[in-house]
Amino acid sequence: MTPVNIGIVGTGFMAVAHIKALRQIPEARIAALCNPSGRNLDGDFSKVFGNTGTHEPVRLDMREVKPYRDFAALLADPEIHVVDLTTPTHLHVEQAIAALRAGKHVFCEKPLARTAAEARAIVAEAAQSKGFLMPAMCLRFWPEWAWLKQAIDEDRYGRVLSARFRRVAEPPAWGQQNFLDGKKSGGALLDLHIHDADFVQFCFGRPRRVFATGHSSVSGAIDHVIAQYDVAGGAVVHAEGSWAMTRGFGFNMAYTVNFERATADYDFARGKEALKLFESGQEPRGVPCNGADGYVGEWRHFLESIQAGKPPSIVTAADGANAVELCEAEERSIATGQPVIL
Repeated sequence: MTPVNIGIVGTGFMAVAHIKALRQIPEARIAALCNPSGRNLDGDFSKVFGNTGTHEPVRLDMREVKPYRDFAALLADPEIHVVDLTTPTHLHVEQAIAALRAGKHVFCEKPLARTAAEARAIVAEAAQSKGFLMPAMCLRFWPEWAWLKQAIDEDRYGRVLSARFRRVAEPPAWGQQNFLDGKKSGGALLDLHIHDADFVQFCFGRPRRVFATGHSSVSGAIDHVIAQYDVAGGAVVHAEGSWAMTRGFGFNMAYTVNFERATADYDFARGKEALKLFESGQEPRGVPCNGADGYVGEWRHFLESIQAGKPPSIVTAADGANAVELCEAEERSIATGQPVIL
């Protein structure tokens, strides 16, 4: 397949996660890095870390990668096909729209934008642009979550009776200038919990209403949330997200889904035995979900879409906006103490 030249904008933890993923995809070529501060433009990311993945040092051979401090100069480079936005959330709307208007494909880290109104503006721009835009909702591609989605769609164990999703962590130790400013990041509600809010709509459709409780902790925005969703089919579905855990807790993600004939339980802390299935009439067993992680999966889907000349289908620009809108509804519910109809 024809190589796709990618310019990564932002040089923090998510840039590293994307670099590791792109190195596993033959048609992906990291062609540029962009950061106005110049940070990490030497290609040395050995001191950059986050809450998932391995911690082996990442270094790029900059003889094959163009360094840019000027975002406009990157957009003017005809050799760059895809702009990868791993920048702080509040910058997404301006950068995504500028990249689309420059004729680039855009891969944008979650959340798509700081507000639903800004997210919808990006979606509107993408609808009239020649380039495709895909929000990086990596959970849809994570092997154990992809397994769950397929089990639900196939009615493999009967209908879902209840589902619980959990994603909790201590406050981010990186990018604090942005993450810990809720006006910029939206707090854990918008930066962390949005993964599970999006996955709920992926599995069960757009909720009819949501009721949420929560509190601030470190950002001034909502940093701990528990949301219950009214979904078609009547399943009892809720999700918890947090940056409120005490230092030393680390990070954990989990789900428990009760079907009519089975219970699927995933816990990140169990490592290779993370996903277990308890099926009626059978011994409990682990479910191996082999394959690359969600970062590789989402990038592979986006690049295959570009090669095929068709917009991404597993996650769309509209999905990214809907996830932001759902989180905003949860924020209103927390503020009012009342359910919010969607």
